Amino acid sequence: MDKGVIIEIRAGAGGDEAALFAADLFRMYSRFAEKQDWKIFLINSNPIGIGGYKELIFEIKGKNVYEKLKHEGGVHRVQRIPVTEKSGRIHTSTVSVAIMHQATEAELKINLSDLRIDVLRSSGPGGQNVNKIESAVRIIHLPTNIMVTCQDGRSQQHNKEKAMQVLRSRLLAKKQTEELAKRGDERREQIGTADRSEKIRTYNFPQNRLTDHRIKKSWHNLDKIIEGDLEKIIKTFEKKNKK
Repeated sequence: MDKGVIIEIRAGAGGDEAALFAADLFRMYSRFAEKQDWKIFLINSNPIGIGGYKELIFEIKGKNVYEKLKHEGGVHRVQRIPVTEKSGRIHTSTVSVAIMHQATEAELKINLSDLRIDVLRSSGPGGQNVNKIESAVRIIHLPTNIMVTCQDGRSQQHNKEKAMQVLRSRLLAKKQTEELAKRGDERREQIGTADRSEKIRTYNFPQNRLTDHRIKKSWHNLDKIIEGDLEKIIKTFEKKNKK
């Protein structure tokens, strides 16, 4: 099995609707992973209680995972009528997606003296405690101030291991892009500010259309795409991006 990827999905502009779309994107990538016979593992999530998420961090392992998903990073914009909208107005919201190689200890060694590790009590929607055991783990890399929290694992040790995986992947992405003398790290470039104007794709639900702004191409089967039918889009992007 090839080395996997760490994917981070975060709600941007749009409040609850952005959080709901973050959940939609997670489902889209999960179902695409199933079609590819990949394995998906949730690392951390921050639900809002109505089916949406402020943040989702997960791992996908399988053949050619990074090669197929590396261009998914960026700001994804959604246009649709929220279920809470009584007047029927179309709202525009954004969600950021970051794709990172899953780094190994051999690729990047972390000095334990550079870490602050806190053990917290896991929480559910709205902040209520879901267990009495302090199993959530927060790791801060002091030299860079990068912080990772993991609470969805089955134990404190499991959460610590997953948090270290995410931290290592973020640090490797930072190191690689700095070596290439790019402005900012790969993760920040992908995420941007999640402003509505910064977008790689628009998901227009009223018109059942997805548009990839990087290659200026649209597809009119958004209902199937959002259920994991991403193969044609990924292949089309790769083909046009090579020209």
